[in-house]
Amino acid sequence: MRMLLRVSIPVETGNAAAQAGTLGSTVEQILADLKPEAAYFFADDSGQRSGSIVFDMKDPSQIPAVAEPWFLAFNATVSLRPVMNPQDLAKAGPAIGKAAKRYGK
Repeated sequence: MRMLLRVSIPVETGNAAAQAGTLGSTVEQILADLKPEAAYFFADDSGQRSGSIVFDMKDPSQIPAVAEPWFLAFNATVSLRPVMNPQDLAKAGPAIGKAAKRYGK
């Protein structure tokens, strides 16, 4: 299942990693293990180093392997949620229509 991983690294932890020269290499290692479809990095609304990463999750038992590197390396806040691309949404059309007929008012 396609998942969206959101990570936010506290400023102090990110600064320490940047000053130690490990921020980039640690993120690269984590991403190499995750093999994401896409990864984007930005400063979030709280001013923290953050990322939105899209990857394929085969089984929910993968959640610790996905989240723990961020927790352990950066004390990061992590969230996961399933997401769809336009092709997935197109495939969902019949189910949406069925739900609209059954539950729409």
